[in-house]
Amino acid sequence: MTGLTSYLAGLAAEESVEAEYHRNGHDIAARRWRGSRGEIDIVAKDGDGFIFVEVKKSRSFARAAERVSRRQMHRIFGAASEFMAKQPKGLLTPARFDVALVNALGERKIIKNAFAHC
Repeated sequence: MTGLTSYLAGLAAEESVEAEYHRNGHDIAARRWRGSRGEIDIVAKDGDGFIFVEVKKSRSFARAAERVSRRQMHRIFGAASEFMAKQPKGLLTPARFDVALVNALGERKIIKNAFAHC
């Protein structure tokens, strides 16, 4: 039952983050988009570009942030490249990579451009 509970909590966290991006004026282009290189939790429109969002849920923001590994970042970059390759501007499409952290209380903390220094 723990696996199912974690799965459902993850879905609820993604829905919560998606709603926040929508409230901030971003249309959602895709949810749980899957390519051959991996999955992206949320792809939001940002003008003529996209925001690729990785959602992490844990008891605290710090624990959630610890769950974003360098390997995972590379997987997300690869999947985003596949996604953008299908856009009219291809890999010249403006993009940003955010990490959305969700704690046990359902509070959200969004780190914009989270992969900029990696």
